[in-house]
Formats: sequence, C-alpha cells, structure tokens
Amino acid sequence: MPDFGRILVLVGVVLLIVGGLFIFLPRLGINLGRLPGDFQLGNGQTTCLVPIATSIVLSLLLTLILNLIGRFFR
Repeated sequence: MPDFGRILVLVGVVLLIVGGLFIFLPRLGINLGRLPGDFQLGNGQTTCLVPIATSIVLSLLLTLILNLIGRFFR
C-alpha cells in the first residue's frame, strides 16, 4: 500500500504542474490550441478546431513525464 500512496502523490504533483502550465503559458504568449499547425475551420455559425500541433506537443510532454515517473519507480 505505501506504493499506492507514492503514486497518488506523484499524480497530484503532475496535475499541479500541468495546471500551472495552463495558467502561465498564455501569459508567455504560448496559447495551446492556437499553435501554428492547429486548424480552425468554420463559417458563420459553426467552428471546427483541429489541434494537430497542440496534440503533438502534449503527447511529447506526457511521454517525457511518464518516462521520468517510470524511472523513479524502478
């Protein structure tokens, strides 16, 4: 059971960091969902957002974070 507690603490820390990034990145001029490579299609009333670049960036960040967590528990 102590391992489960460590996992919960790490998940909490990761969520805190990700939440902070969502707060502070727009202040630095980095708007997720509006990166070059994100497509926004629409006509007057409907809009379709296709966040390709944002998906790639988030995938890379999550891969890095999960690899670091995996090495921590070995």
